[in-house]
Amino acid sequence: MSGRRVIVLGAGLIGRTIAQGLAGRGAVTCADRDPAALERVARDPRVGTVQVDVSDADALRQLVGSFDLVIGAVPGHLGYRTLETVIRAGRHVVDISFFPEDPFTLDDLARRMNVTAVVDCGVAPGLCNIIAGHHDAQRPLLRYECLVGGLPRARHLPWEYKAVFSPADVIEEYTRPARIVEHGSAVTREALSEVEPVDFDGLGTLEAFNTDGLRTLLDTMPHVPFMREKTLRYPGHAERMRTLRHTGLFGTEPVEVKGARVVPRELTARLLFAQWEMGPGEEDLTVMRVTVEDDRERHVYHLLDRMDAQGTTSMARTTGHTCMAAALLVAEGRFRRSGINAPEHLGADPACHQAVLAHLGTQGIGLQRTTTNKIERT
Repeated sequence: MSGRRVIVLGAGLIGRTIAQGLAGRGAVTCADRDPAALERVARDPRVGTVQVDVSDADALRQLVGSFDLVIGAVPGHLGYRTLETVIRAGRHVVDISFFPEDPFTLDDLARRMNVTAVVDCGVAPGLCNIIAGHHDAQRPLLRYECLVGGLPRARHLPWEYKAVFSPADVIEEYTRPARIVEHGSAVTREALSEVEPVDFDGLGTLEAFNTDGLRTLLDTMPHVPFMREKTLRYPGHAERMRTLRHTGLFGTEPVEVKGARVVPRELTARLLFAQWEMGPGEEDLTVMRVTVEDDRERHVYHLLDRMDAQGTTSMARTTGHTCMAAALLVAEGRFRRSGINAPEHLGADPACHQAVLAHLGTQGIGLQRTTTNKIERT
């Protein structure tokens, strides 16, 4: 990527990790509207900073026009419009903002602009999709399941949870209906539903519940008859979140309180942030189990990652380095497919799949894989 100019939109925890990880490989700049966030990034002299409000489409288009690659790491509610602006500017982009809108509605625009746009390129969605795309390209899949969660290493009541990204985005996961595939048909389940215990070596028993994590797989792999994604938390978390949701505290319609109009979800996110924010010395972990199955084999990938010695959270590591691996492939021209690309498109290319896993390996983010021959087993 030497000689390339890269700009990271968003100076939050993950955006900062990406910018610092790419520093030294090219000229890297980080952009945000928050001066305090930019100040934290600027502590690394290898990363330039610029203040911008990404919701100002004209300012953003002018800013990104001089860069070879854009990385989107903004909050979900800003993600779609930000991506659209970057594409209209004709810039290649890798995005991890996980916005609720359908990214493929921008596919025609990206193709007209000859832009390579990779969306949802974090750990989940992201890395799990890359795995699915790789195996589906070898033999059509019959089943896909991803169980994934970011957790605090130490459990403390009442939440036993810490949010290593925006609490508002976490609440969105707990309210958006979960789409899954059963017997070849897409069906919808309530978020936080179908809670089940799952055992993990080194962690014990966690709970898994439905969330809307399939995202692009619903469009790119319609032939797979069984697909689902579940979020992992310590036992009891789903019930607490359902209680808050039932009370109306995750609502988006304003309510009147002593003459003031208050949006319940915004207030809840504000209050929970102080309790869910990682404190000094607190460590997190990321756990994921991806199962893919064709007519001959079942492959199970296990990931258990922890905060590193430098204090970079596991969620920032796993999300950021998956994004970085994709960004390097796009910046170096090793992955160039015009239009909107899901991570599974990248995974279908054997060289790109291997490059992502190799990059993660250099960062100590290792996937353990076990394969079972279904024919021999039966």
